[in-house]
Amino acid sequence: MIQINIDVMLAKRKMSVTELANRVGITLANLSILKNGRAKAIKLETLDKICTALNCQPGDILTFLPDEEKG
Repeated sequence: MIQINIDVMLAKRKMSVTELANRVGITLANLSILKNGRAKAIKLETLDKICTALNCQPGDILTFLPDEEKG
C-alpha cells in the first residue's frame, strides 16, 4: 500500500490545503481525496506539481507500507 503524507509536508511548509490546491491547479475536493488516501491513482504531472509547490521529493510524500503494516 502507498501512503500519502501530504499533511506532513504541508505542516513543514506552513501551507494550507487550499493554497496547495491553487498552486497545483486541482480542486480542493480532489486534493482532499488524495490527501486522505482514497485516491486510486495520481498522475505523474500532478505529483510533479505537488513536489514543485512543496519544494520536496516524491519520497517525502509517498511511503510504501507492506501489507502487514496497513492500519
